[in-house]
Amino acid sequence: MTTLRRLGATDLHIAPLVLGGNVFGWTADEATSFAVLDAFVAGGGTMIDTADVYSAWVPGHKGGESETVIGAWLKQSGKRDQVQIATKVGMLPGEGGEKLAPARIAAACDASLKRLGVETIDLYFAHQDDDVVAQEDALAAFGKLIDAGKIRALGASNFHAARLKSANDAAKAHGLPHYHVLQPEYNLVSRQKFEGELQAYCVEYNIGVVPYYGLASGFLTGKYRSADDFGKSVRGGRMQALLDGSGPAVLAVMDAIAAETGASLAQIALKWLAEQPAVTAPIASATSVAQVEELLGSMDLVLSPEQIERLAVAGA
Repeated sequence: MTTLRRLGATDLHIAPLVLGGNVFGWTADEATSFAVLDAFVAGGGTMIDTADVYSAWVPGHKGGESETVIGAWLKQSGKRDQVQIATKVGMLPGEGGEKLAPARIAAACDASLKRLGVETIDLYFAHQDDDVVAQEDALAAFGKLIDAGKIRALGASNFHAARLKSANDAAKAHGLPHYHVLQPEYNLVSRQKFEGELQAYCVEYNIGVVPYYGLASGFLTGKYRSADDFGKSVRGGRMQALLDGSGPAVLAVMDAIAAETGASLAQIALKWLAEQPAVTAPIASATSVAQVEELLGSMDLVLSPEQIERLAVAGA
């Protein structure tokens, strides 16, 4: 039985791995997505993370494709009471404006609820900061959604430390809901955006962290060892900078720990993240049942403090 973790100061308790929904309706068709979602829940997973903008970058898509697939799965599977749904607003312009305009927040939430076929979004993220809208105005808009029962908890993604702090200071001053969850980019080879001031703030104020890019777009699975491997996926072009940086040193330590534990590199990368201060659960996506079952194995993996330290040193 998976031990659930409380997500920051929210009333949400989640498994220590979150399933990323960015691939649903994109590189995973509906049937594949349903199978992945079923396998995730069967393996003890609880939270599914998506966004209204997934997958607007695909030719012919307009955003909302992932939410639509998840909504169809919820209806077909009857598993709404077994999962928590997280989605986001702020990157897909539309009715009411763009980013965190209060009218946009209201309209986007209703659109997400409709696509998902649910009455309440368990965790609603501001997908990016908005330096045009006053922070208290955005938070007041989110507060109305909480009061209406449309969302349970509030999170922020891609916020810098100073802006997360000023938002929560504004919330305190005006009696508005706080951002209790943070979704930053964070993994063994990309640490500078979270470690330091932002991580310290999250630890001090009990903000639950669910990092994205936990596998560094596949780099930390060991799939990209040289430039010859870049053709293996559409993400291959991003890997040169990692090979030029700490990537090879990190992979070498991961290979050694894989030999010691029998775990896969993906499982090691996700477990390392799950053990970091303030982190509740990393996010990872899968395009097959075999992949999601491998990722779920990270929840039961035990790494020693010495192994976790070796990984940290290699990626420093």
